[in-house]
Amino acid sequence: MPGLVKFGNITLKKGVFIKDNLFIEWYTTVKMNTVKRTTITINLIDEGGNPTMTWTLQNAWPTKVTGTDLKSDGNEVAVETIEIAHEGLNIVNK
Repeated sequence: MPGLVKFGNITLKKGVFIKDNLFIEWYTTVKMNTVKRTTITINLIDEGGNPTMTWTLQNAWPTKVTGTDLKSDGNEVAVETIEIAHEGLNIVNK
């Protein structure tokens, strides 16, 4: 399509594990309008652990991190969410 290209944000969710602070550590690198941009590769894998589809985000940076609700009366799995902005997307089907 002609015109300006705009990419939507990507949202990733994962379970919380002991000593696994990757989302928060990356998010804390955003300080005073300086952002460490990086290339991110997301793989969809099959039962054998082989990638079947790959998404590559160019110049990606975190825009929002959300932790679990920490309800004392709940029994849900602790899940954290990260929202990632990017400047380009490449999709490969294998």
